[in-house]
Amino acid sequence: MSTFVLLTVTGLGLGAMYFLIASGLSLIYGLMGVLNFAHGAFITVGSYGTWWASVHVFEGVHSSLWRWLLSALLGLVLGGVFAALVELILIRPLYARHIEQVLVTVGLQLAFVALVTGIWGPDPKTFVVPPWLHETTDLGGAHIPNDRWIEIATAAVVLALLQLFLRKTRYGLIIRAGVENRAMVQALGIDVRKAFTLVFAIGGVAAAIAGVLSGVYFNVVGPEQGTSLLIFAFIVVVIGGLGSIGGSAVAAVVVGLTQQYTNYYGSSGVGDIVVVLLLGVVLLMRPRGFAGAVVGARA
Repeated sequence: MSTFVLLTVTGLGLGAMYFLIASGLSLIYGLMGVLNFAHGAFITVGSYGTWWASVHVFEGVHSSLWRWLLSALLGLVLGGVFAALVELILIRPLYARHIEQVLVTVGLQLAFVALVTGIWGPDPKTFVVPPWLHETTDLGGAHIPNDRWIEIATAAVVLALLQLFLRKTRYGLIIRAGVENRAMVQALGIDVRKAFTLVFAIGGVAAAIAGVLSGVYFNVVGPEQGTSLLIFAFIVVVIGGLGSIGGSAVAAVVVGLTQQYTNYYGSSGVGDIVVVLLLGVVLLMRPRGFAGAVVGARA
């Protein structure tokens, strides 16, 4: 029983990371119709920004907790700024040209991995985190690493904040209205372009959070880490329903738990194959995913 509890909480922690990445993808696609294949670069900016800040900026901070928190905060800021710049420079001229969007974002992802590798090398970097995160809490006889609870709680908070932002704030309403009828919103004197840049920035921050937490989860960060996580995040987005944040949350839990259970009870690596098979089954039986969302949906 203790093994099952450990696998469940660990799977939820992995699913939490997938959701944080998928939430940004769903937000950007659902509101703007942009499939952003460079989203992995936002993850890498968050993880490497945090690592670099902890080594070069906040190395004099003696408290490991404050050092990690300050470094993570800088990583999130860098992730949001980088995402906003990508929207301003690369995506904004291509909103009506979807093929070019795919080509540009795929090219940016490949180039960014090469850039990070060229600057810091291919070897993973050790993540400095508070010792408490690698200690364990007993639950039902299982010793659960504390970082799993942080990942799950963070994903829950991000989900709630995104829903509140879209439904209760002025900018959320502007974004939703701009998706439905951009010309009408602009006729009212509202600059929809600023709102769309904000969407990209929010997606970048969510991905950067995943980058920070992936460094905690795996204890290291590497140039390819964002790409590998992005693959499963895309699976989560498709299974959950393109453009549905709520659907992505459910799908992330399913994918994370499926990987953990099958990798343990089957053999290592089988979980990845099963997740791909799950994707195929969902596409055959329910092509629009769990939530059945379409562009512009905010379920």
